[in-house]
Amino acid sequence: MRYVTNLPYETKEEEHVTIPMSDGVRLSAHIWRPTSSDQEPVPAVLEYIPYRKRDLTAVRDSIHHPYLAGHGYACVRVDLRGTGDSEGVLRDEYLEREQADAEEVLAWLAEQPWCDGGTGMMGISWGAFAALQVAARRPPSLKAIAIASFTDDRHADDMHYMGGALLSDNLAEAGTMFAYATCPPDPAVVGDRWREMWHERLENTEPWVLDWLRHQRRDDYWRHASVCEDYASVSCPVLASSGWADGYSNAVTRLLGNLDVPRKGLIGPWSHKFPHLGEPGPAIGYLQELVRWWDHWLKGVDNGVMDGPMLRTWMQDSVPPSTAYEERPGRWVGEPDWPSPHIRQVVHPLTRHTIEPPRETPGERETPGGAALTVQSPLSVGQFAGKWASYNAPPDLPYDQREEDGGSLVFDTEPLTEQVEILGSPTVELDLSVSEPVAMVAARLSDVAPDGAATRVSYGILNLTRRDSTESPEPLEPGRRYRATIPLNGLAQAFPPGHRIRLSLSTSYWPLAWPPPKPALLSVHEHSSTLTLPVRPVDEPDEVPSSPFGEPEGTPPLATSQVTPPEARWEVKRDLVGYRSELDIVKDRGRVRFEDIGVEAGLRAEERYTAVADDFTSASGESTWTMTFQRDDWDVRVVTDTRLSCDETDFFVDATLDAYEAGRRVFSRTWNEKVPRDLL
Repeated sequence: MRYVTNLPYETKEEEHVTIPMSDGVRLSAHIWRPTSSDQEPVPAVLEYIPYRKRDLTAVRDSIHHPYLAGHGYACVRVDLRGTGDSEGVLRDEYLEREQADAEEVLAWLAEQPWCDGGTGMMGISWGAFAALQVAARRPPSLKAIAIASFTDDRHADDMHYMGGALLSDNLAEAGTMFAYATCPPDPAVVGDRWREMWHERLENTEPWVLDWLRHQRRDDYWRHASVCEDYASVSCPVLASSGWADGYSNAVTRLLGNLDVPRKGLIGPWSHKFPHLGEPGPAIGYLQELVRWWDHWLKGVDNGVMDGPMLRTWMQDSVPPSTAYEERPGRWVGEPDWPSPHIRQVVHPLTRHTIEPPRETPGERETPGGAALTVQSPLSVGQFAGKWASYNAPPDLPYDQREEDGGSLVFDTEPLTEQVEILGSPTVELDLSVSEPVAMVAARLSDVAPDGAATRVSYGILNLTRRDSTESPEPLEPGRRYRATIPLNGLAQAFPPGHRIRLSLSTSYWPLAWPPPKPALLSVHEHSSTLTLPVRPVDEPDEVPSSPFGEPEGTPPLATSQVTPPEARWEVKRDLVGYRSELDIVKDRGRVRFEDIGVEAGLRAEERYTAVADDFTSASGESTWTMTFQRDDWDVRVVTDTRLSCDETDFFVDATLDAYEAGRRVFSRTWNEKVPRDLL
């Protein structure tokens, strides 16, 4: 990244500004804005998230907010209610109160003498969720949003219930927020009230996984703030981006296809990161793109920002399987609209372990009657799946799929005679039967090299009890034949000559997805089962220059020093005596000193997923977080632990919350709860 200090506007910074809410709670904001805005008001751009602006996101914030401020914007970073230095309690994600607060913040910004009355919202992940959800509420000052790594469907396309199956990231994210929601504010900001504010959070926070498990179906809990329920509610322009290694790329194309506002889409090779910080690379000059976006929609500059293709995306070349990549080779391509007129849906019948050449008549379905192919996967299938979303880049990408294919039903093409490029979401339609009333299917698409190495390029999961409805699931009748459609995650992938395209089907995918109560035998009928691929002709013009983006830029990050080293670990263990398998994950930032405020902060997250042999009720997951903050005589620590286990009829949540001050425990609480399984 190129760090820039010579910007068009001289800026000023206000590190802690309180914004009053209508119920008396005050939110904490960090504001960067042009010095000249005291006399010449400018538009305001809001980022609104719960991840602690004063320390844990301070380095990231210092790269992009001063940069945008230096291009003529008041950039405002607000801690959500109950997080960082804001008052109150954060009880769950995307609540009505959270969105009402955001509307009040925008109204407050629009009224400030340094703001010209126009606002935008930006962010990644929670910040992007917030921007899209608030846009659907149409606050009068909001003129445009720029969002990265988000979803419009909270139930099916977030970390909760992919295809109606429970994701282990449901537990992992709940563990993350259990920790963030119980951290204290900084006494240097809020004064002597810090301890009272902290204990209010400790006493009123429960493990979020409990609520998420109590809503296993798509109901009003998930419909709230899911913009897919009413795309027409969004009336402002949208710049939407994500990465193919992220869990949120599907929402970009859904917005492009369903919104009726000026919109642009951008999908790179990245994990869950802003595009200017993108890993795997290449990262791009995303902040320059934002300046152009805001200049047009907030300042009325006729700069051609809406020219060119609606979607720009990175067409990824073939690579060997790896849990980490520094760069993904490929090229930028553009599509004028979405769905794109260039892409053909090519239907391939599935026969005995073969993906057949496409049917001559797309949409034609063969008469059922093909032979049945069967699989009952061991619980070990999925240990090399990586994360549902690559959150912080490596090492959480899927490894060689040969490790998984031994327990799967596998279909291959013949070696390709020419390059095939896919852009969009493949689908698998199965004519199937199962042996149990609750069962799942995981479908994986892989690029298989001539030496046999298999790189997963997409996947999808379906809880078969929800094949027709996630609102009203029904148990399966063992032995009865059903049709089920499994959408796979979108991708842009080039398969070179000599390689094969592989589809793999399994009845477990642990620990990425929670297994059903019992192992199930899946029967798939050939000929009447199909794989549909969205093929982009290789001779189609790319529609974009070979280098359509500038070099990543930002302002210099604030000064920090690494007090203790970080640690990252991802280990798969197998005990061949007790038949216990285990996946251990450690993400530890180490202890970091923020030189400007004199605080040393530490964050350590550990996840452990275990199972014994093929006992599907032995599956358990655990998320443990330790957060520390220390400056002079202020020394606090929060430790949260959440364990999820099951039997055939229930889930069990066992959680603890412990808080320490100067090494002495000052708060402790334990939860032991049972939640019935609902065809899950």
